[in-house]
Amino acid sequence: MNKQPAKLYGLIGYPLGHSFSQDYFNKMFESEGIDAGYLNFELPDIGDLMEAIAQYPNLCGLNVTIPYKEQVIPYMDEMDSVAAEIGAVNVIKFYGSGTNLRLKGYNSDVIGFTDSIAPFINDKRKKALVLGTGGAAKAVCYGLRQLGLEVQSVSRTSRPGVISYGEITPETVADHKVIVNTTPLGMYPHVDSCPDIPYSALTSDHLCYDLLYNPDTTLFMRKAAEHGAETKNGLEMLLLQAFAAWQIWNR
Repeated sequence: MNKQPAKLYGLIGYPLGHSFSQDYFNKMFESEGIDAGYLNFELPDIGDLMEAIAQYPNLCGLNVTIPYKEQVIPYMDEMDSVAAEIGAVNVIKFYGSGTNLRLKGYNSDVIGFTDSIAPFINDKRKKALVLGTGGAAKAVCYGLRQLGLEVQSVSRTSRPGVISYGEITPETVADHKVIVNTTPLGMYPHVDSCPDIPYSALTSDHLCYDLLYNPDTTLFMRKAAEHGAETKNGLEMLLLQAFAAWQIWNR
């Protein structure tokens, strides 16, 4: 980009080596003749957010990824009702400018996830295990409940409403026909890791959905497929949530 585009958008997170958003949006702007650009803001600390924003007066919106979907909330002047209920933000829309700048938080993860998983839900798939409890997991749980599923969250340590990985028995897996990985386990470059669950209890009735998309087929998906489970990665969700983010910024 030789001259500054009229509008700038960007992504905040850390690290961002795995992200496809910058490439996706810049190609879209170019192909559709939109006078806009998209930057990565790799912030080691969420405390650097306002300083980063101040450097770009033509910034109109941001996407938010790991690990800031919850940490960014205190910086919002306003929250969309869905984002507030989920308790996680992955889209920020800018209103005003300079000293009058206001930030409003939205969640397009829930749109992307729900639309991508809905075709795979059937009468056998009425209970879900959600691996992880971060910002993305919150959107996933919200979306699954919207689709009528009963949801059990899983984390490294148990607490009210959340079980630990050590508590997942073969019977737990047999009872929950949808298993969603929202953790970064298995993400490039650490492709040899996966959540620790009893994969041998999986069957062809199961759907194992990984929010990761790099690599295309994670170890979680490979191990699930070996036992006959249907698998899906997070690429479609990513595309759908990116499209939804663009709609939020431009409506």
